[in-house]
Amino acid sequence: MVTMGASLYKVSGKSERSKTAKVFQLRIDLRDTKPKIWRRIVVPATIKLPTLHVVLLRSMGWHGGHLHEFLFGDANYGRPEPEWDLPEGAQDETRVSLRKALDGGSTFTWVYDYGDNWQHKIRVEREVDMGVPLDSPMCITGQGACPPEDVGGVPGYEDFLVAIADPSHPEHAELKDWCGGTFDPAAFDAAQVQQRLDKIKL
Repeated sequence: MVTMGASLYKVSGKSERSKTAKVFQLRIDLRDTKPKIWRRIVVPATIKLPTLHVVLLRSMGWHGGHLHEFLFGDANYGRPEPEWDLPEGAQDETRVSLRKALDGGSTFTWVYDYGDNWQHKIRVEREVDMGVPLDSPMCITGQGACPPEDVGGVPGYEDFLVAIADPSHPEHAELKDWCGGTFDPAAFDAAQVQQRLDKIKL
């Protein structure tokens, strides 16, 4: 992995030896969507998978409330739920760090919502030693609006975009009302994403 200076990133003014100063820059791509939907974020290398799940939710714009799973090569991890069994072969993610799960690799998949089956390909673009720990995860840039929750996965999202773009479509009014009145698939605001990430204290 390429290492670069910490000057690109905002860091905490406190030097906390209990936290790592090494971070991963991640590129998140929502698979099979047109137009492309992606984010570039920065997280501690030792972030635990449950916290990373929340970071990914807020980075993309998902609301949460659905099951998820991490896939790292031959290993997969999930969150134990009182009324749901982990997928076959899945391990408890609770105490697993991103660095440990990567095990020297640089790519993994995060699945959100088994019903809609949103598959996110995530790549570690670089590792950076910041000198001091991050206060919160960071969003550098990205592209595209997050699809609405429960839209029906990639096929449903494609149908949704067709319908809301065509006032003569028989489902136009219903879907426009369902999504809150307006939806711009190209909309992305890094500052708004960062506001959500600032609520996650590392």
